[in-house]
Amino acid sequence: MPKSKVRKKTAYTPPADRRTPVKVKAAGPSNLFYKIVMFGLMVIGLLWLIVNYIAGPKIPFLNDLGNWNFAIGFAAMIVGLLMTMRWR
Repeated sequence: MPKSKVRKKTAYTPPADRRTPVKVKAAGPSNLFYKIVMFGLMVIGLLWLIVNYIAGPKIPFLNDLGNWNFAIGFAAMIVGLLMTMRWR
């Protein structure tokens, strides 16, 4: 059986006139205040839920909120976790 011929393909090079390269400015590390707020929200959300479970019926305003305490605690933790995506 004879060997088949190998085709040589040229490497693709995009046309130079279509786009001009854009330089991206390198972002530095996050501000200390950003880190404090981020971790603070996660800890505050966790503490809110813990206090709700342990002493919720004894604290008047927590008792009035009812099941909204879960929304408040989880919302604080989720906002803190979402902030981690922009943390450098």
